[in-house]
Formats: sequence, structure tokens, C-alpha cells
Amino acid sequence: MDDARALALITAAGERAVPGFVIALLCLLSFVTSVWWLTRRHVLPRLESPLPPSGFLALNLGLGFVIVVVSAAIFAGTADEIGIDEELGALDTAFSAAVRESVSLATLRVFSLLTRFGDTATLTVLCIAVAVLLWIGRKRWLALAWVMAVAGNGVLNTTLKGVFERVRPLHEHGLVHELGWSFPSGHSSGSVVAYGMLAYIAMRRLPPIWHLPVLLLATAIAFTTGCSRIFLQVHFASDVLAGFASGLAWLTVCVVSIELTRRYRRAPA
Repeated sequence: MDDARALALITAAGERAVPGFVIALLCLLSFVTSVWWLTRRHVLPRLESPLPPSGFLALNLGLGFVIVVVSAAIFAGTADEIGIDEELGALDTAFSAAVRESVSLATLRVFSLLTRFGDTATLTVLCIAVAVLLWIGRKRWLALAWVMAVAGNGVLNTTLKGVFERVRPLHEHGLVHELGWSFPSGHSSGSVVAYGMLAYIAMRRLPPIWHLPVLLLATAIAFTTGCSRIFLQVHFASDVLAGFASGLAWLTVCVVSIELTRRYRRAPA
């Protein structure tokens, strides 16, 4: 595909960004539901019986490893193409410009509210509140893991921004104003980690009937928060993609580490 055709397609996608976002969200929720139904209803019941604990743990680690590798590959591939003179950089700019010209101010106002789910202040308050509740509930090692997951992602994102030093796209609507570097999106990675971890903790505490709704809610919040940064033009699309990838990788590491700790604590000395 030549550059002109690619730019035309990405511009057309930007002009239809709102319906595209709705379709993408519905597809993502359908995918999460399908995976949850398949693993919980069909795969796991068959594997729990014949596999010893060590084998089941190896399976979990293998799945986590695959997710981390795929996320790292997406992140590395995206990071390599974000320069102004690179093809992805040009497509990013064209998509952002199309969104800026086509999305109404009323829609931007909605996304300016939804993006608050990923604000540093919001995630900080959430981190402290959940940590206190877990500590009071005598889940102190889990409280520590929760704080390390959320805070660790903040450190990781700040470090990556300093490495790539990408300038943000133009945003003059006045609804939000962001300073600092653009790549990767901290709102995207922070939402994936915070609400993903929150869903993991909730699924451990709530009856099974609530597990899928909690997972879908966390997925919807994280995806919408990340996409809101594109609509508000404070991030390029590749910033958000990289944020999702790095957040998913870190979330996987955190959840697998917690599960390892749980099994270690239960193992006989």
C-alpha cells in the first residue's frame, strides 16, 4: 500500500472515530467474554484435575509469558516507528488531525469527563483507598502488592517517557491541557494496571457470578480511558497503543507474581 492511500485510509478512519470506538469497544468486550467463558467453563475444569500444582503453575506462567512477549513486541515495534519522518509518525499526525476536525465539542466534553478515570489524582486516591481497605481486612501482603503494581507502573511510564521524549499533538479545545512527553500514554497504562488489578482483587473476593461483570467493567474503563486521550488530542494513537501494551505486560507480571506468592505461602515448609 502506497503512502498516499495509507494516509487517505487513516484520515477516513479519523473522521469516523466515534463509531469506530464504539465498534472496537463492543468487539473487545465480546472477545473478553469469549475468552472468559472458554477458560472458565471448558478449559480450566479439564486441566485442574489431571495437572499437579506445579504443572498448573507452569501453565499460568506460560500464558503470562506469551502475553508479556506479545505486548513487548507491540511496544517495541511502535516505539521504533514514532519519529516525525517515519511512516507511523505521519499516520499518527493525519489521524489526530482528522479527529480534531470531525469530533464535536459535545463529544469532547464527554471524553474529558471519562478521561478522569486515568488521572494521576484519581489513581492515587484509588491506590490509597484500596490499600487501606485491604490492610484493614488483614490482606496486608496483597495491599503491598497492589501499591507496588500501581506505583511501579507510574515509575515505568515516567522512565519510558524520558527515554523517547515525544512531543504531544496539538490540542487547543481548552477542555484539558497536558504538559510533558507523549509516548507512551500514562493514562492508558495506568488504567490497564489499576483497574485490571482492581478486577483481579474483586474477583478473588466476590462470588463467581460477579466475576465476568467485574472483568468487563474494568476492560471498558481501561479501554475508554485510553481512547479518550486520542479524542482529546493529548496523545497520538500509537502512544495509547504502547500504553496498553506496557500496562498489560506489567499487569501480567504483577498478577503472576501474586499468584506465585499465594502458592508459596500455602506450600509446606
